[in-house]
Amino acid sequence: MRFFRDLSPAAFAAGFVAVLVGFTSSVALVFQAAQAFQATPAQITSWIWALGLGMGLCSLVPSLLLRMPVMVAWSTPGAAVLATAGLAGGFSMGEAVGAFIASAVLIIVAGATGWFERIMNRIPMEIASALLAGVLAKFGMQAFSAAESNLPLVLVMLVAYLLSRRLAPRYAVIVTLMAGIAWAALRGQMQWSAVHAGLAMPVFTMPQFSVQALVSLALPLFVVTMASQNLPGVAVIRATGYDIPVSRIISMTGAATLVLAPFGGYALNLSAITAAICMGPEAHEDKSRRYTAAAVCGLFYIVLGIFGAVVTGLLTAFPKELVACIAGLALLGSIGGGLAAALREEQHREAALITFLVTLSGVVIAGIGSAFWGVVAGSVALCIQHFRRR
Repeated sequence: MRFFRDLSPAAFAAGFVAVLVGFTSSVALVFQAAQAFQATPAQITSWIWALGLGMGLCSLVPSLLLRMPVMVAWSTPGAAVLATAGLAGGFSMGEAVGAFIASAVLIIVAGATGWFERIMNRIPMEIASALLAGVLAKFGMQAFSAAESNLPLVLVMLVAYLLSRRLAPRYAVIVTLMAGIAWAALRGQMQWSAVHAGLAMPVFTMPQFSVQALVSLALPLFVVTMASQNLPGVAVIRATGYDIPVSRIISMTGAATLVLAPFGGYALNLSAITAAICMGPEAHEDKSRRYTAAAVCGLFYIVLGIFGAVVTGLLTAFPKELVACIAGLALLGSIGGGLAAALREEQHREAALITFLVTLSGVVIAGIGSAFWGVVAGSVALCIQHFRRR
Protein backbone atom coordinates (compact mmCIF):
# COMPACT_ATOMS: atom_id res chain seq x y z
CA MET A 1 0.00 0.00 0.00
CA ARG A 2 1.32 3.41 -1.00
CA PHE A 3 0.59 4.98 2.38
CA PHE A 4 3.05 2.70 4.17
CA ARG A 5 5.69 3.29 1.48
CA ASP A 6 5.33 7.06 1.86
CA LEU A 7 5.17 7.02 5.67
CA SER A 8 8.35 8.03 7.52
CA PRO A 9 9.25 8.31 11.23
CA ALA A 10 9.26 12.10 10.88
CA ALA A 11 5.72 12.10 9.43
CA PHE A 12 4.52 9.76 12.19
CA ALA A 13 6.04 12.05 14.82
CA ALA A 14 4.48 15.12 13.19
CA GLY A 15 1.04 13.48 13.34
CA PHE A 16 1.48 12.62 17.01
CA VAL A 17 2.76 16.10 17.90
CA ALA A 18 -0.20 17.65 16.08
CA VAL A 19 -2.63 15.61 18.19
CA LEU A 20 -0.68 16.34 21.36
CA VAL A 21 -0.68 20.08 20.71
CA GLY A 22 -4.22 20.32 19.36
CA PHE A 23 -5.77 18.28 22.16
CA THR A 24 -3.93 19.40 25.27
CA SER A 25 -3.99 23.10 24.36
CA SER A 26 -7.78 23.37 24.31
CA VAL A 27 -9.44 20.28 25.78
CA ALA A 28 -10.14 22.24 28.99
CA LEU A 29 -12.31 24.63 26.97
CA VAL A 30 -14.31 21.72 25.56
CA PHE A 31 -14.95 20.42 29.07
CA GLN A 32 -16.04 23.91 30.18
CA ALA A 33 -18.36 24.26 27.20
CA ALA A 34 -20.02 20.91 27.96
CA GLN A 35 -20.36 21.76 31.65
CA ALA A 36 -22.00 25.09 30.76
CA PHE A 37 -24.98 23.05 29.52
CA GLN A 38 -25.06 20.88 32.68
CA ALA A 39 -23.50 17.90 30.89
CA THR A 40 -23.14 14.68 32.83
CA PRO A 41 -19.76 12.85 32.91
CA ALA A 42 -21.16 10.42 30.34
CA GLN A 43 -22.15 13.28 28.05
CA ILE A 44 -18.73 14.91 28.38
CA THR A 45 -17.10 11.61 27.37
CA SER A 46 -19.55 11.45 24.45
CA TRP A 47 -18.35 14.90 23.33
CA ILE A 48 -14.79 13.59 23.20
CA TRP A 49 -15.99 10.52 21.29
CA ALA A 50 -17.86 12.61 18.71
CA LEU A 51 -15.12 15.20 18.26
CA GLY A 52 -12.34 12.60 18.08
CA LEU A 53 -14.20 10.49 15.54
CA GLY A 54 -15.18 13.53 13.47
CA MET A 55 -11.71 15.07 13.41
CA GLY A 56 -10.12 11.70 12.71
CA LEU A 57 -12.29 10.66 9.78
CA CYS A 58 -12.37 14.16 8.26
CA SER A 59 -8.55 14.26 8.37
CA LEU A 60 -7.79 10.65 7.45
CA VAL A 61 -10.15 9.98 4.54
CA PRO A 62 -9.56 13.16 2.45
CA SER A 63 -5.80 12.97 3.06
CA LEU A 64 -5.66 9.44 1.66
CA LEU A 65 -7.96 10.22 -1.27
CA LEU A 66 -6.34 13.53 -2.29
CA ARG A 67 -2.74 12.56 -1.35
CA MET A 68 -2.53 15.97 0.32
CA PRO A 69 -2.56 16.80 4.04
CA VAL A 70 -6.10 17.73 5.09
CA MET A 71 -6.29 18.72 8.74
CA VAL A 72 -9.57 19.15 10.62
CA ALA A 73 -9.93 20.16 14.26
CA TRP A 74 -12.62 21.22 16.70
CA SER A 75 -13.42 24.91 17.00
CA THR A 76 -11.47 26.21 19.99
CA PRO A 77 -12.96 29.74 19.91
CA GLY A 78 -16.32 28.08 19.36
CA ALA A 79 -15.89 26.21 22.63
CA ALA A 80 -15.05 29.49 24.36
CA VAL A 81 -18.20 31.10 22.93
CA LEU A 82 -20.33 28.15 24.04
CA ALA A 83 -18.84 28.13 27.54
CA THR A 84 -19.57 31.84 27.99
CA ALA A 85 -23.00 31.97 26.35
CA GLY A 86 -24.11 28.69 27.93
CA LEU A 87 -23.52 29.93 31.45
CA ALA A 88 -25.07 33.33 30.75
CA GLY A 89 -28.17 32.04 28.99
CA GLY A 90 -28.93 28.93 31.02
CA PHE A 91 -29.52 26.79 27.93
CA SER A 92 -30.23 23.07 28.13
CA MET A 93 -28.17 20.44 26.37
CA GLY A 94 -31.03 19.90 23.91
CA GLU A 95 -31.06 23.59 22.97
CA ALA A 96 -27.26 23.51 22.58
CA VAL A 97 -27.51 20.53 20.20
CA GLY A 98 -30.14 22.39 18.18
CA ALA A 99 -27.73 25.32 17.90
CA PHE A 100 -24.93 22.97 16.80
CA ILE A 101 -27.17 21.65 14.01
CA ALA A 102 -28.14 25.15 12.86
CA SER A 103 -24.49 26.25 12.77
CA ALA A 104 -23.58 23.09 10.81
CA VAL A 105 -26.21 23.88 8.19
CA LEU A 106 -24.77 27.38 7.77
CA ILE A 107 -21.27 25.92 7.33
CA ILE A 108 -22.56 23.50 4.68
CA VAL A 109 -24.15 26.40 2.81
CA ALA A 110 -20.92 28.42 3.02
CA GLY A 111 -19.00 25.52 1.50
CA ALA A 112 -21.59 24.50 -1.09
CA THR A 113 -22.01 28.03 -2.47
CA GLY A 114 -18.25 28.59 -2.55
CA TRP A 115 -18.52 32.19 -1.30
CA PHE A 116 -15.97 31.67 1.46
CA GLU A 117 -13.35 30.25 -0.90
CA ARG A 118 -13.98 33.09 -3.38
CA ILE A 119 -13.27 35.62 -0.65
CA MET A 120 -10.07 33.81 0.33
CA ASN A 121 -8.91 33.70 -3.31
CA ARG A 122 -8.98 37.50 -3.43
CA ILE A 123 -6.61 37.86 -0.46
CA PRO A 124 -2.97 38.37 -1.62
CA MET A 125 -0.54 35.59 -0.72
CA GLU A 126 1.51 38.06 1.36
CA ILE A 127 -1.51 38.81 3.57
CA ALA A 128 -2.28 35.10 3.95
CA SER A 129 1.35 34.35 4.82
CA ALA A 130 1.40 37.18 7.38
CA LEU A 131 -1.79 35.81 8.90
CA LEU A 132 -0.20 32.37 9.16
CA ALA A 133 2.96 33.78 10.75
CA GLY A 134 0.93 35.83 13.24
CA VAL A 135 -1.18 32.85 14.31
CA LEU A 136 1.84 30.58 14.72
CA ALA A 137 4.19 33.15 16.30
CA LYS A 138 2.16 33.10 19.51
CA PHE A 139 2.96 29.41 19.88
CA GLY A 140 6.60 30.07 19.09
CA MET A 141 6.80 32.62 21.90
CA GLN A 142 5.09 30.26 24.32
CA ALA A 143 7.86 27.74 23.72
CA PHE A 144 10.35 30.10 25.34
CA SER A 145 8.05 31.75 27.90
CA ALA A 146 7.55 28.24 29.31
CA ALA A 147 11.09 28.60 30.65
CA GLU A 148 9.72 30.87 33.40
CA SER A 149 8.04 27.93 35.11
CA ASN A 150 10.25 25.02 33.98
CA LEU A 151 13.64 26.24 32.76
CA PRO A 152 15.51 22.87 32.88
CA LEU A 153 12.90 21.12 30.72
CA VAL A 154 12.88 23.89 28.11
CA LEU A 155 16.70 23.98 27.99
CA VAL A 156 16.91 20.21 27.54
CA MET A 157 14.40 20.31 24.69
CA LEU A 158 16.05 23.33 23.05
CA VAL A 159 19.50 21.74 23.14
CA ALA A 160 18.06 18.47 21.80
CA TYR A 161 16.36 20.37 18.99
CA LEU A 162 19.45 22.33 17.96
CA LEU A 163 21.71 19.28 18.02
CA SER A 164 19.28 17.11 16.10
CA ARG A 165 18.72 19.88 13.54
CA ARG A 166 22.47 19.83 12.97
CA LEU A 167 22.98 16.06 12.96
CA ALA A 168 19.63 14.60 11.83
CA PRO A 169 17.25 17.40 10.76
CA ARG A 170 14.51 15.05 9.57
CA TYR A 171 14.13 13.63 13.07
CA ALA A 172 14.54 16.86 15.06
CA VAL A 173 10.95 16.90 16.34
CA ILE A 174 11.08 13.22 17.33
CA VAL A 175 14.35 13.61 19.22
CA THR A 176 13.13 16.77 20.94
CA LEU A 177 9.86 15.17 22.02
CA MET A 178 11.59 12.05 23.32
CA ALA A 179 14.13 14.16 25.22
CA GLY A 180 11.33 16.17 26.82
CA ILE A 181 9.33 13.10 27.81
CA ALA A 182 12.44 11.37 29.25
CA TRP A 183 13.40 14.45 31.29
CA ALA A 184 9.84 14.92 32.59
CA ALA A 185 9.59 11.24 33.55
CA LEU A 186 12.94 11.26 35.35
CA ARG A 187 11.95 14.40 37.27
CA GLY A 188 8.58 12.94 38.23
CA GLN A 189 6.64 15.59 36.30
CA MET A 190 4.38 13.19 34.40
CA GLN A 191 0.88 13.15 35.91
CA TRP A 192 0.16 9.44 35.54
CA SER A 193 -2.74 9.70 38.00
CA ALA A 194 -4.76 11.34 35.23
CA VAL A 195 -4.84 8.05 33.27
CA HIS A 196 -8.02 6.00 33.76
CA ALA A 197 -9.14 2.91 31.83
CA GLY A 198 -12.40 2.93 29.91
CA LEU A 199 -14.00 3.25 26.48
CA ALA A 200 -15.99 6.28 25.39
CA MET A 201 -19.65 5.61 24.64
CA PRO A 202 -21.85 7.93 22.56
CA VAL A 203 -24.82 9.53 24.32
CA PHE A 204 -27.63 10.81 22.08
CA THR A 205 -29.33 14.10 22.99
CA MET A 206 -32.57 15.07 21.30
CA PRO A 207 -32.17 18.54 19.71
CA GLN A 208 -34.45 21.39 20.72
CA PHE A 209 -34.73 24.56 18.67
CA SER A 210 -35.39 28.01 20.10
CA VAL A 211 -34.91 31.51 18.72
CA GLN A 212 -32.83 32.51 21.73
CA ALA A 213 -30.42 29.58 21.29
CA LEU A 214 -30.13 30.23 17.55
CA VAL A 215 -29.22 33.89 18.14
CA SER A 216 -27.05 33.43 21.23
CA LEU A 217 -25.34 30.13 20.33
CA ALA A 218 -25.69 29.13 16.66
CA LEU A 219 -24.82 32.43 14.96
CA PRO A 220 -21.81 33.28 17.18
CA LEU A 221 -20.56 29.69 16.83
CA PHE A 222 -20.79 29.91 13.03
CA VAL A 223 -19.11 33.33 12.84
CA VAL A 224 -16.12 32.49 15.07
CA THR A 225 -15.67 29.09 13.43
CA MET A 226 -15.47 30.64 9.96
CA ALA A 227 -13.51 33.77 10.93
CA SER A 228 -11.17 32.44 13.62
CA GLN A 229 -10.67 28.84 12.45
CA ASN A 230 -11.47 28.28 8.78
CA LEU A 231 -9.92 31.56 7.67
CA PRO A 232 -6.43 30.86 9.13
CA GLY A 233 -6.84 27.23 8.09
CA VAL A 234 -7.17 28.31 4.46
CA ALA A 235 -4.21 30.65 4.96
CA VAL A 236 -2.05 27.68 5.97
CA ILE A 237 -3.16 25.74 2.89
CA ARG A 238 -2.40 28.68 0.61
CA ALA A 239 0.94 29.46 2.26
CA THR A 240 2.15 25.87 2.01
CA GLY A 241 1.19 25.63 -1.66
CA TYR A 242 -1.42 22.87 -1.58
CA ASP A 243 -4.34 23.00 -4.03
CA ILE A 244 -6.94 21.52 -1.69
CA PRO A 245 -10.65 21.85 -2.67
CA VAL A 246 -11.47 24.19 0.21
CA SER A 247 -15.21 24.54 -0.42
CA ARG A 248 -15.78 20.79 -0.52
CA ILE A 249 -13.72 20.25 2.64
CA ILE A 250 -15.68 22.96 4.48
CA SER A 251 -18.95 21.37 3.36
CA MET A 252 -17.62 18.02 4.61
CA THR A 253 -16.85 19.47 8.05
CA GLY A 254 -20.35 20.94 8.18
CA ALA A 255 -21.93 17.62 7.23
CA ALA A 256 -19.83 15.77 9.84
CA THR A 257 -20.88 18.31 12.47
CA LEU A 258 -24.52 17.85 11.46
CA VAL A 259 -24.30 14.07 11.99
CA LEU A 260 -22.30 14.22 15.23
CA ALA A 261 -24.03 17.21 16.83
CA PRO A 262 -26.52 15.10 18.89
CA PHE A 263 -23.54 13.32 20.46
CA GLY A 264 -21.53 16.48 21.27
CA GLY A 265 -19.74 17.27 18.00
CA TYR A 266 -20.41 20.98 18.28
CA ALA A 267 -18.18 22.30 15.43
CA LEU A 268 -15.50 20.87 13.11
CA ASN A 269 -13.36 23.09 10.90
CA LEU A 270 -10.07 23.43 9.05
CA SER A 271 -7.10 23.41 11.36
CA ALA A 272 -4.36 26.05 11.37
CA ILE A 273 -1.83 25.24 14.09
CA THR A 274 -1.80 21.46 13.71
CA ALA A 275 -2.03 21.81 9.92
CA ALA A 276 1.17 23.82 9.90
CA ILE A 277 2.89 21.01 11.81
CA CYS A 278 1.82 18.37 9.28
CA MET A 279 2.22 20.52 6.16
CA GLY A 280 5.67 21.87 6.96
CA PRO A 281 9.05 20.47 5.88
CA GLU A 282 9.57 18.89 9.30
CA ALA A 283 6.80 16.39 8.51
CA HIS A 284 8.55 15.15 5.37
CA GLU A 285 11.15 16.60 3.01
CA ASP A 286 9.02 15.43 0.08
CA LYS A 287 5.94 17.65 -0.15
CA SER A 288 3.94 14.94 -1.93
CA ARG A 289 4.33 12.59 1.05
CA ARG A 290 3.28 14.91 3.87
CA TYR A 291 -0.27 13.64 3.59
CA THR A 292 0.89 10.68 5.67
CA ALA A 293 1.40 12.99 8.68
CA ALA A 294 -2.20 14.20 8.41
CA ALA A 295 -3.41 10.61 8.03
CA VAL A 296 -1.49 9.55 11.15
CA CYS A 297 -3.01 12.51 12.98
CA GLY A 298 -6.45 11.36 11.88
CA LEU A 299 -5.79 7.83 13.13
CA PHE A 300 -4.69 9.16 16.50
CA TYR A 301 -7.85 11.27 16.73
CA ILE A 302 -10.01 8.22 16.03
CA VAL A 303 -8.22 6.29 18.77
CA LEU A 304 -8.66 9.31 21.05
CA GLY A 305 -12.39 9.23 20.39
CA ILE A 306 -12.83 5.49 20.93
CA PHE A 307 -10.62 5.30 24.01
CA GLY A 308 -11.68 8.73 25.22
CA ALA A 309 -10.98 8.32 28.90
CA VAL A 310 -7.62 6.56 28.48
CA VAL A 311 -6.21 8.79 25.76
CA THR A 312 -7.44 11.95 27.47
CA GLY A 313 -5.53 10.93 30.57
CA LEU A 314 -2.37 10.07 28.63
CA LEU A 315 -2.27 13.35 26.73
CA THR A 316 -3.07 15.48 29.77
CA ALA A 317 -0.33 13.68 31.74
CA PHE A 318 2.35 15.69 29.90
CA PRO A 319 3.54 18.88 31.64
CA LYS A 320 2.05 21.98 30.04
CA GLU A 321 5.58 23.35 29.48
CA LEU A 322 6.50 20.28 27.41
CA VAL A 323 3.46 20.75 25.18
CA ALA A 324 4.14 24.48 24.74
CA CYS A 325 7.81 23.90 23.96
CA ILE A 326 7.36 21.11 21.42
CA ALA A 327 4.62 23.09 19.67
CA GLY A 328 6.78 26.20 19.32
CA LEU A 329 9.88 24.33 18.16
CA ALA A 330 7.93 22.22 15.67
CA LEU A 331 6.46 25.40 14.14
CA LEU A 332 9.72 27.36 13.75
CA GLY A 333 10.07 26.42 10.08
CA SER A 334 6.48 27.41 9.30
CA ILE A 335 6.83 30.72 11.15
CA GLY A 336 10.02 31.57 9.26
CA GLY A 337 8.54 30.58 5.92
CA GLY A 338 5.40 32.63 6.56
CA LEU A 339 7.38 35.74 7.46
CA ALA A 340 9.69 35.33 4.46
CA ALA A 341 6.73 35.06 2.06
CA ALA A 342 4.85 37.92 3.75
CA LEU A 343 7.73 40.41 3.49
CA ARG A 344 9.05 39.35 0.08
CA GLU A 345 7.23 41.94 -2.07
CA GLU A 346 7.82 45.57 -1.10
CA GLN A 347 4.43 46.77 -2.39
CA HIS A 348 2.63 44.44 0.06
CA ARG A 349 5.18 44.53 2.87
CA GLU A 350 3.57 47.18 5.08
CA ALA A 351 0.08 45.72 4.78
CA ALA A 352 1.47 42.25 5.53
CA LEU A 353 3.29 43.59 8.57
CA ILE A 354 0.06 45.16 9.86
CA THR A 355 -1.71 41.84 9.35
CA PHE A 356 1.04 40.04 11.25
CA LEU A 357 1.02 42.45 14.21
CA VAL A 358 -2.77 42.61 14.58
CA THR A 359 -3.00 38.82 14.41
CA LEU A 360 -0.15 38.41 16.89
CA SER A 361 -1.77 40.87 19.31
CA GLY A 362 -4.57 38.41 20.11
CA VAL A 363 -7.17 41.20 20.15
CA VAL A 364 -10.80 40.03 20.35
CA ILE A 365 -13.52 42.42 19.10
CA ALA A 366 -17.22 41.53 19.12
CA GLY A 367 -16.26 38.00 20.11
CA ILE A 368 -14.21 37.47 16.93
CA GLY A 369 -10.52 36.63 17.24
CA SER A 370 -7.48 38.45 15.98
CA ALA A 371 -7.02 36.26 12.87
CA PHE A 372 -10.08 37.82 11.26
CA TRP A 373 -9.19 41.36 12.30
CA GLY A 374 -5.64 40.88 11.07
CA VAL A 375 -6.92 40.14 7.57
CA VAL A 376 -9.34 43.06 7.76
CA ALA A 377 -6.62 45.49 8.88
CA GLY A 378 -4.14 44.28 6.26
CA SER A 379 -6.71 44.38 3.47
CA VAL A 380 -7.81 47.91 4.40
CA ALA A 381 -4.17 49.04 4.49
CA LEU A 382 -3.58 47.47 1.08
CA CYS A 383 -6.64 49.13 -0.44
CA ILE A 384 -5.70 52.56 0.91
CA GLN A 385 -2.12 52.24 -0.33
CA HIS A 386 -3.20 51.21 -3.83
CA PHE A 387 -5.82 53.94 -3.98
CA ARG A 388 -3.19 56.52 -2.98
CA ARG A 389 -0.89 55.39 -5.80
CA ARG A 390 -3.64 55.69 -8.39
